[in-house]
Amino acid sequence: MTEVSDSLTESADALPTIPRGRTSVFELPTGLMDMAAAGPIHRLRYADGHVGWIVTDFQLCRKVLTMPEFSSRPDLRHSAIHEAIGDGQPPEERPGMFVGMDPPEHTHYRRIVAAALKLGEMRQLQANITERANALFDADADDRVDLVSAVASPLPALVITQLLGVEEEVSHTLASCLERMLSLDSTADQVREMFAIIFSELGEVVTRRQQDGAPGFIQNMIEDGGLSHAEITSIAFQLYTAGHETTTNMIALSYLYLLANPEAAATLKGDERAIADAMEEFLRFFSIIQYGISRGALEEVELGGVTIRPGETITISLPAANFDNGRFPDPYRLDIGRSDRGHLAFGFGVHQCVAQQLARVELTVALRVFLERYGDFALDSYEMKSDTIVHGLTRLLVRQSGTRKP
Repeated sequence: MTEVSDSLTESADALPTIPRGRTSVFELPTGLMDMAAAGPIHRLRYADGHVGWIVTDFQLCRKVLTMPEFSSRPDLRHSAIHEAIGDGQPPEERPGMFVGMDPPEHTHYRRIVAAALKLGEMRQLQANITERANALFDADADDRVDLVSAVASPLPALVITQLLGVEEEVSHTLASCLERMLSLDSTADQVREMFAIIFSELGEVVTRRQQDGAPGFIQNMIEDGGLSHAEITSIAFQLYTAGHETTTNMIALSYLYLLANPEAAATLKGDERAIADAMEEFLRFFSIIQYGISRGALEEVELGGVTIRPGETITISLPAANFDNGRFPDPYRLDIGRSDRGHLAFGFGVHQCVAQQLARVELTVALRVFLERYGDFALDSYEMKSDTIVHGLTRLLVRQSGTRKP
């Protein structure tokens, strides 16, 4: 017999909220795995009081992400963490925001983007990304350097703006607004304000590309002729946000681990296969989309021994799934030789991150260039983010050896 969801006697106030806060940068949100150990699916109270569900089991998470009974439409989903910030979904619906669409509308836009982000074409960017990474490392010869502001943050921003055809000076404005938009300390009005600024800035870029024809993916969409100005702006917004904040934090966290574990750095240096394996393990272990992703039930669904009713939100906990010991043996150990690419760091199903191949190429290059210079650095200090939907670092200070000074 299945549990009947949302019984009349159930008190929403007594239900758990999504686990938040970490005791260490290498630990999961406090209480998350206790919840997972108690069962694969649980009741959850959302930020606006909605009562939904959270799934923590790997196989069940994958299943939900492939089921058409669960929708990505933002009007059907509630946020577990903030009244205006969802799991990466924009605070407002706009034409072309395919992250919040279901097939076939989602398929139409995704095909356009996927065609521009094929793995082969992303690999062709490696030389350019390597050049940019080396330039960023060379640009700061101070004794102490913050690798977040010096490398981890600007590198993905430079790459995605070049790919899109966005001026670098515009990227600085976008990055600042994006950080504030994703902050849990921002009010709903502040989140919407930052979104409006980003959308406006990108809309002006689209207008300039219509006039000057400067190269980039924005110009390619204009020339294709099948999308409106608003749709092109929305797609640019989604690619910029997907291609910046997450990659920045993955780079920073990977650098921190290697600085703290010199034997691991020695194992990886000069070994492309080993770097690729380590990158996948970093993606699994850090699971930086720390509050998961959500879906809205379109119809009654039997799942994991419970009944989910239409209109209820279900949160798929990517970190819990990636630490499921039924799928990943000894999951709490960061094993750079694990050689397992089955994690859910990029999601799964039709909404799996469309920019994942770009992220992999950027992270591979960032690791390779860092390892080539590893002997120049010593860990000084770091600061973990505590107020954002993306797990990561606000600062990663290193001491540079005198040999790096000009």
